[in-house]
Amino acid sequence: MLLVTGGAGFIGSNIARAAAEDGYRVVVADWLEDGPKWRNISDIALHDVIRPERVNDFVEKEGGRLAAVVHMGAVSATTERDADKIVARNIRASLDLWDLCGRKSLGFIYASSAATYGDGTAGFTDDESTQGLSLLAPLNPYGWSKLFVDRRIMADVENDASRPPQFAGLRFFNVYGPGEAHKGDMRSVVHKIYPAAAQGESVTLFKSHNPEFADGGQLRDFIHVSDCVDVVRWLLENPDVSGIFNVGTGKARSFADLARAVFAALGQAPRITYVDMPESLQKAYQYFTEADVTKLRAAGYKRPFLSLESGVESYVNEYLKGRDEGIG
Repeated sequence: MLLVTGGAGFIGSNIARAAAEDGYRVVVADWLEDGPKWRNISDIALHDVIRPERVNDFVEKEGGRLAAVVHMGAVSATTERDADKIVARNIRASLDLWDLCGRKSLGFIYASSAATYGDGTAGFTDDESTQGLSLLAPLNPYGWSKLFVDRRIMADVENDASRPPQFAGLRFFNVYGPGEAHKGDMRSVVHKIYPAAAQGESVTLFKSHNPEFADGGQLRDFIHVSDCVDVVRWLLENPDVSGIFNVGTGKARSFADLARAVFAALGQAPRITYVDMPESLQKAYQYFTEADVTKLRAAGYKRPFLSLESGVESYVNEYLKGRDEGIG
């Protein structure tokens, strides 16, 4: 069996689907509530679905039958300000599973985040040393929670404390692709602008408030969710690989490039308008992120990443077209 926490969420559901296709008996842990998230797992032949509060008991009972734990469950909103909620769901839940997987000798693959890099002034190199981690300064409680877990895990590793036989913290950059409809404001820009673009209307992007960047010239490392899944698959196939790894394409592209890719996928000329960024965002806005994937490549991951144009074309024409993404 393979346990995927957050397995009905965006990245988690794509991992669960791929794992089921690979022959795992997949157990998903998630809250489905009354929204559309259940649709993300409705087409997967799952072994079981459990509530997150049952995870630790499940691992205690079934640990001997589990191949590994893939921990994607978290409060993923960078705008969440309830720090107690973030401590409970992002820090405490992760560290409890970390300790449990150590005792049960289970591989532990978990979601870190590029949000750990803060404004990027310390760079985007996935230095996993405790000294390197101490240099990072996240901009919000979400990023802080992810860095907190990274630091605790690497402290345990450096101090030769009990730990899982394999661990991998994955710092996902700007992920887009199928399964994100339920995320509201945390959806990718591709998903947000698609409805207007599909109707032949102009799409809206933020103006730049930094003179070094043109309007729409803010840069991100956009990565298709299928590439994130492939990294997890590779780690499951290579249990001797451990560490904290960036998961991005290694190539920063602009939001304007992304919008143009959406229009190109629809066979249309781009129509983009720019509006002022809210002041609350201006104070803590990243103008550039780009994953340094040197360490992931050195560890043996050789598969190519989709280009922005290829990834967006696939997402638009193989998934978004013909769907009411406001509902499902």
